[in-house]
Amino acid sequence: MRFTRAIVRPPGGNFAHGLTSASAGPPDLEEALGQHRRYCDALRGCGLELTSLEPDLRFPDGTFVEDAAVVTARGAILTRPGAPTRIGEIDSVGGALDAFFAHKLGIAAPGTVDGGDVCEIDGHFLIGVSARTNDAGAGQLAQHLRQLGYSASIVDIRASKTLLHLKTGIAYLGEGVGLVGAGIERELAPMSGFGIRELIAVSAEESYAANCVRVNESVLMPAGYPRIAAALRERGFRPLLLEMSEYKKMDGGLSCLSLRF
Repeated sequence: MRFTRAIVRPPGGNFAHGLTSASAGPPDLEEALGQHRRYCDALRGCGLELTSLEPDLRFPDGTFVEDAAVVTARGAILTRPGAPTRIGEIDSVGGALDAFFAHKLGIAAPGTVDGGDVCEIDGHFLIGVSARTNDAGAGQLAQHLRQLGYSASIVDIRASKTLLHLKTGIAYLGEGVGLVGAGIERELAPMSGFGIRELIAVSAEESYAANCVRVNESVLMPAGYPRIAAALRERGFRPLLLEMSEYKKMDGGLSCLSLRF
């Protein structure tokens, strides 16, 4: 799928008040804003036109717009984030999607879904049941995706101590190549059943780099993980390295910062 648009939202002044399990200290807001600008520049450089939402201080995690919707070539689905403090984020994201989708599906209570738990593999969607996405939400999302003409399967990652979201530990880069984080191969074995010919193992030391994003001809990945960058180059991919230190402090990755379609 070739992307032409993305929705983004820079972090607000209370970004440090967001949810996190990391112990690296609070993010530096100015540095976070600079990293976000460079991320947006990278998306534009890949050919995308951006819709930038204003920061909303009611939702300090709101920069992670990916969690508020699942956007496909055939339709958009608003989620219902698993953290109660984030549920209201879908309103502004849904409003932005109105410009591109005449009708949107949605997740209803008691279901919860975070977009970070959804990984597309050439028209098949893996949906992770996690601390943020529950069984009811995953079931609803799978039904919606099938209604749109896609296939879907559910992967339970709740036993993993290292995964906040499914895409914390995996990425699909296209052309049959995926990344999988160390120690979670068993949970993510279903990836190999949907046209993936090669899974690149990500070491524990470079585990953060498992969250990469293929955007047209480039693969956006966090800077500072040379082995994964080299592995991608060896396979003909073009890694585009971006500093993500301040988002890592808030349990966020590259995919979290945009909705691409």
